[in-house]
Amino acid sequence: MWSKQGYLKLVRASGVYDLLVAAAFATPWTFMLLHGQLGHLHQALGLSGELPAFGPVQIMMANLMGSIVCVWAWLRIRHPQQRFGRYDAVGRVLFACWQGYALGQGATGLIWAVLVLEVLWAVGQWMPVRGE
Repeated sequence: MWSKQGYLKLVRASGVYDLLVAAAFATPWTFMLLHGQLGHLHQALGLSGELPAFGPVQIMMANLMGSIVCVWAWLRIRHPQQRFGRYDAVGRVLFACWQGYALGQGATGLIWAVLVLEVLWAVGQWMPVRGE
């Protein structure tokens, strides 16, 4: 169970995490750098699955996702609220579902690290807050 202040710190921290992770997805140039590094990491770790090359449409979709996640993250950093944490938890469950689906379809095993973090953030933001 969270105290009100502890929960708001968690909401802000989840925003900082999202901003750091999603910023590289927000532009075509940063995404291509990230994609290249992830490809090297995937190979170096000898992971299963694949990290395919991205065309213009896939890059655009990654940029759209990165942009909106950055805006949502900035809102939670600047104005942490309990209701934003609850909405964020729902979004994380959805992200985790699609990450699990991608893994089931043969996507790179790198997704496991992100999936675990999504679930942990979601659980933390679903926990009760004293005085609710």
